Amino acid sequence: MKFYQKHAIITGGSSGIGKATAIMLAKEGAHISIIARRQDILSAAKAEIEAARVYPEQRIISVSASVENLAQIEEAISTAIEQIGTPELLITSAGIAYPGYFHELSLKVFEDTMAINYFGTLYAIKSVLPSMMQKQRGHIVIISSAAGLIGIYGYTPYSPSKFALRGLAESLRGELKNLGIHVSIVYPPDTDTPQLATENLTKPAETKLITGTAKTWSAENVARVILRGIKRKDFAITPGLKIKLLRVWHSLIAPIINWYFDIIIKKVRS
Repeated sequence: MKFYQKHAIITGGSSGIGKATAIMLAKEGAHISIIARRQDILSAAKAEIEAARVYPEQRIISVSASVENLAQIEEAISTAIEQIGTPELLITSAGIAYPGYFHELSLKVFEDTMAINYFGTLYAIKSVLPSMMQKQRGHIVIISSAAGLIGIYGYTPYSPSKFALRGLAESLRGELKNLGIHVSIVYPPDTDTPQLATENLTKPAETKLITGTAKTWSAENVARVILRGIKRKDFAITPGLKIKLLRVWHSLIAPIINWYFDIIIKKVRS
């Protein structure tokens, strides 16, 4: 896919991977609609994306909405379509993570995480799909996580929500392919974003050691891999060799990974 004069809608586009991807798309001539909750952060992100434009007619808009609220996300996507037109690209990057010990976390943490990460993605896809189906074209990019490939200690609210996205993407892929709509799912490793900084505030010591065994990526490098995967129409987009191997060989290597994690956890406990 060439992005020049294409319309991309990005949920969670005001920060992190979403914003980095929006900026790179703007540099390739795309029209951009970013959707997020906080208007102040949206306005700052919109200014950054506008600064990356390659021609003055490029449309960059921001719409405030909570992705877990179906009415709000429907209205936000409707506004984006009215102002710019049917999107060729939807990237669902909105998400939260609140790590901690399972027995200490409230049920609300689990409910909020699933509402934003899974249903927020589902609502965005449901809202944009009718217009894509009418044009018989489009590309939906679902941002999951490396934690959507293997359960990680301390991420009991987060990992299941990202596993759910994997099931959604795999189920949708064949169904939408016949309608001319491509589906991709991205499995980013730990990425240097405001969300990661927030996660680190509640992350158990065991989780810090486990996640510390892998390199933290920049949002820009993850965005670069995402755009390359979109252009190639890859179904699974895996930043880095470790994530690629984990996706392909998960069932075989999961026992080894769990054994290694158990050693780390035992070391912390002792």
